[in-house]
Amino acid sequence: MTENESEQPPTPVVGLAAQLEQIADQLVLLARVQERLHGLFEAALSRDVDLQAVLRKIVMTAMDLVGARYGAMGVLDTDRGENGGLAEFIAVGLSKQQLADIQGLSFPEGRGLLGHLIHDPVPLRVDDISEHPDSVGFPPGHPEMHSLLGVPIHIRGEIYGDLYVADRFDGSPFSVRDQTMIVALAGAAGLAIDDARLFRQLRLRAEEFQRLLVPRLPDLYPFEAAAVYRPAPTPSLLGGDWYDALLVSEDTCAAVIGDVLGHDIHAAAAMSQTRHMLRAFLYDSDSPPSSILARLDRALQAITDTPVTTACLARLEPEAPAIWTLRWSSAGHCPPMLITPDGQARYLSVDSDLPLGVDITVPRRDHTHPVPAGSTVVLFTDGLIECPRQPIDVGLERLLALAAEHAERPLRAFVQALTEGHPSGDGRDDLAVLALRPPQASPAPNSATAQR
Repeated sequence: MTENESEQPPTPVVGLAAQLEQIADQLVLLARVQERLHGLFEAALSRDVDLQAVLRKIVMTAMDLVGARYGAMGVLDTDRGENGGLAEFIAVGLSKQQLADIQGLSFPEGRGLLGHLIHDPVPLRVDDISEHPDSVGFPPGHPEMHSLLGVPIHIRGEIYGDLYVADRFDGSPFSVRDQTMIVALAGAAGLAIDDARLFRQLRLRAEEFQRLLVPRLPDLYPFEAAAVYRPAPTPSLLGGDWYDALLVSEDTCAAVIGDVLGHDIHAAAAMSQTRHMLRAFLYDSDSPPSSILARLDRALQAITDTPVTTACLARLEPEAPAIWTLRWSSAGHCPPMLITPDGQARYLSVDSDLPLGVDITVPRRDHTHPVPAGSTVVLFTDGLIECPRQPIDVGLERLLALAAEHAERPLRAFVQALTEGHPSGDGRDDLAVLALRPPQASPAPNSATAQR
């Protein structure tokens, strides 16, 4: 070895290993943050989205990222101005006893360290809360906390609130690395909160739009009727379910329920168009349901681009004293349900004809069944019986049991019970149900009815 070679410094293997280890540690950190943020956005965009649940998810994510014992979210009260304190305060990590001890306390008023972050919205990391000049202690019953890390949450350039974590489980103070993670989380949290709020607004507007398309039932005296429409749980998914009913004579009531294929604005528009066209065909018409559905099918295929549609069109007409006749035609739809005065529920199952929009050359058929006075006829869409976790037959049987259980209730309460008791679906289908009760006494059948 030469003299020059002996003077060369050793290769910094130890320093390089430390750098590589630090890089690997940062990669693990980024993967953890990405995983938590993915879960956060899943919560914000779930079909059962609730802003309170999203806020709580953010707090729990922050606690998990830095190993904190306590966490909280303070939401500013924007109605009271910039210095108006907090409108909400979501605390996580307290035991049942601690929650009981502080129950009844109002939201923090934005004083002390909480107020410091509200009025000076930059990250705050405190190793010893009691030694900070802005510390004012804790209210009675509140657990003692020692270290604090707080960061502001911005939404669209405005302060929405603050995210706090306190006391690491290992007893060490919060580090710069902890602060970096919570700052990153707060940025994503602002987006998630904004998405949750927009998602809720979208749901409310979609539901309002859908309900505007579905009519209120007119006065059907002497018949009694009630109906419920429930939009799909997933916001932005408009449905094609609809119902309608009207008197076609003083003693005959027509009722229809239908479902346009699809879950978008096109399906909702097609539903409205189909319903109005059918209502025009029904008005002052004595044609049987099969004839009207065939006429509707021809018109839809000739002058519209309406998607495939299922429908059940029925007429309740007098037959004899205390006896009515249900005459119906089904275009690929669920069968009507009949509940007799003794509370027995059954489906009037028949071989259904093709849905509308498939083949106008195939004839349509009518079916009849006697309906004793005091009975209830129920028409419904498949959203009331379908569930991805069970066969459709299970849903049908469950609906029968529900109908029999609530048959004695007033008609409005009855249809509400059916919709509230249906199995939860996958969030992609709306539902509609229409129930009709004829008068207790049937008038003498009119001449047109007798001729049929």
